[in-house]
Formats: sequence, structure tokens, C-alpha cells
Amino acid sequence: MTPPTAALAGPDVASDVPPATPADQSSGAPAATSTPAPARPGTGGLLVLAGMLLVALNLRAAITSLGALLDEVRTGLALSGAMAGFVTTLPTIAFAVFGAFTPWLVRRVAPARVLVVAMITLALGQLLRVLTGSALVFLVASALALAGIAVANILLPMLVKQYFPHRTGLVTGAYTVALTLGTSVAAAAAVPVAHAFGSWRIGLGVWAGLAAVAVLPWVPLALRARAAARRAGRTAQVSARSRIRPERTRLGWAMAVYFGAQSLSGYVVMGWLAQLFRDAGYQPQDAGLLLAGVTAFGVPVALVMPAIATRLRTLRPLVLFLSLSATLSYLGLAFAPHDLALLWVLLLAIGQGAFPLILTTIGLRARTAEGTVQLSAFAQSTGYVMAGLGPLLVGILYEATGGWQVPIGFLLVALVVQTVAGLAIARPRYIEDE
Repeated sequence: MTPPTAALAGPDVASDVPPATPADQSSGAPAATSTPAPARPGTGGLLVLAGMLLVALNLRAAITSLGALLDEVRTGLALSGAMAGFVTTLPTIAFAVFGAFTPWLVRRVAPARVLVVAMITLALGQLLRVLTGSALVFLVASALALAGIAVANILLPMLVKQYFPHRTGLVTGAYTVALTLGTSVAAAAAVPVAHAFGSWRIGLGVWAGLAAVAVLPWVPLALRARAAARRAGRTAQVSARSRIRPERTRLGWAMAVYFGAQSLSGYVVMGWLAQLFRDAGYQPQDAGLLLAGVTAFGVPVALVMPAIATRLRTLRPLVLFLSLSATLSYLGLAFAPHDLALLWVLLLAIGQGAFPLILTTIGLRARTAEGTVQLSAFAQSTGYVMAGLGPLLVGILYEATGGWQVPIGFLLVALVVQTVAGLAIARPRYIEDE
């Protein structure tokens, strides 16, 4: 068994290769490449888990804190409307662009070292953007912070596969809940912190400290990885194995479409749901609470969804259940948004369980850590390109029609696409075999 420190050491994340099983040989499938046995506390498993949870807390804090303080930032930096609009679309652009480079990085640098740099980059970007008075520097610093998030987005499913292959559902659920909590806390606390200190810069910059804390567990892991790599010799670890290319497979594209469609819905909800409830007659603070309700109800969903997914023989019932919940919510929001608002919020939170589902499925549809990181990078990078169009198109449709039925119709069409893609990935198979 390869210990976790050795697994982190090599530039090739899929260096733990067992012999092909008889089933693999008889079926003609490529030799299966297994993940390491589950990490034990004595070999650094608890440290890896703590590091993953701290990283997950940071994956949206820099974004939602900015969203909460966007008006203050616009005033403080004299941002134009176009510039402010670009700021809100920058996360999906950054996730698509920088996430695509992550497999290349991991083939050359141990994942622990990559995460150290990613979290330092996130902390530095968040710090720089609150120290500047230039709109351009603010954008560049924000892109720097988002680059760190983009890399971490891709690596977490790979680390689950590499360290906790027999606890995929539990660990994925745990880090998804941590991600959700980080998202919610940053959104809720950014304005009070800014008001308490009398500056939006403090409300935005305080989250750099959280990113700095997330560096700490990965430093000893990175040092061990470097030492192990030096002992093993990097030249001996270079593999002649052919590169996995998800973009050339039907499974890869189905995963990307499912990820993109569910992310599109998620970004629309974050950007527009409160406005929908305000238009339905709710006071601004109540509309904000209803939006927060999606996150609150989503926490238990995020916790149990991966565990359920790993126990099902096929994901088909789960895909259909999530799509049905989202469909009922959309119809309720279109035709009776005020009277049963809590019900629609609950159903929407269940439907948004597609996010932890796809994160879990990334690990389930790859045999190896190498396959997981390649599939994660392609699905997320391509998916975020699709998702970035959602809030913009919904805004255009809302402005053109003056109501929500047509924009929600667009979301229902996207949901149909999501469901078809979900059914395509429901059957167990592996990216390495396609």
C-alpha cells in the first residue's frame, strides 16, 4: 500500500497502479488503476481531511462576500455598470480558464504543494484587492484570488478518490457542507463586519485570513511530499501511460453538461431569486431570508446526497427525483410565488442537490486519481462556461418581458437538458474505459 505522503509526492497523481483484475482482462477494458487504500489517522488521513474542509470553507467566501458588498465597492472604486457586471461574471470565467490547467499542474507538482500555492494565491488576491484604489488592480487581484479557488475546485474530488475511496459519500458530503457554510457565513457576515469597522475593505478583506488558515494543514503534507519525491527520484515516476481525455468521450461531455446545467441554475438562484420574491410582494429583508433558506435547507441535502449516491446501483432514480423537485419549485415560483414561498424554497433546495451529486459522481465515474482530476477539470471548466450565461440570459429575459414566467421557462428548458445528461451518467462506467 502506498502511504499518503508518497501518493502526494509524485507529479503523476495516478501512480498507484495495481495489476488488472481478471474481470478487467476478460472484458477487454484497460487495466484498472486503483486509488490508495483509505488513509489512516497515523498516515496523515485526518490532516488531509482537515485541510480539505478548510479549503472547502474558502471556495465561495471571496465571491459571496463581494456580492453582499457590491454597492459599496462600486461606490468606493467608482466602478461603471459594465465593470460591476464583469465583476459578477468573473468567477465563472476564472473557474473555466484556471480550472482547465489544474491537471497539467498536478502532473508536475504534488497536489499538497499545489494546494499550498492555491490558498496563498487566494489569500494574497483577497488582500490586494482591498488595498488598492484602482478598479483595474481590483479586477486583477480578484482574478488572482479566483485562480486559487478554481484550482482547489478541481482538486477536492481527486483528493477524495485518492485518500478516501471507500468513504466517498461521507467525505464529499462533509466538504460540500463546509463549502455551503462558507458561502452562507461570508454572505451573511460581510456587511455587518464592514459596518462594524466602518469600511467595506475590512468586510471584504477579512476572508483572506480564512484562506491563510487553510494553508496550514497542507504545509507539512507538502514538505513530506517533497522529501518523498526527492527520495524516489522524479525521473523514475514519469509514466508512459496515455493521457486521459474526457473531451473525447460521451461520458465526459455528459458530465460537463450536467455540471453546467445545475451550475447555471445555482448562479441564477443566487443572483435573481431575491428579486423574484421582492416582485412577488415580499419586503427586501424577507426576500433575502427566503434566499438564505435555499442554503439552509441545502445543508442537510448536501450532507446526505453523496452518501445516497454511493449506495445506489444506478443514479437514475436520484436524477429524476432531483429534477422533479426543481420542476415543481420552478412552476410554483412562476405561478404562485407568494403564497407557498417556503415550499418552493424547500423544493428548490432539494433540486439543487444536483451539485453534491455531480461532485460525488466525478469520483464514481473514474477508476483512478488521474482520471478523477482530468474528469473534474473538464466537467467543471466546461460546465462553468455554460453556467456563466445563465444569469445574463435570465436578466435579459426579465427585462424584456417584465416578469418571471419566461425566465423560469428558460430554466425549465435547462433542467430538461440537465435531466437528459443526468440519465446519461447514471449508469456505472469509467472515464478510463471510453
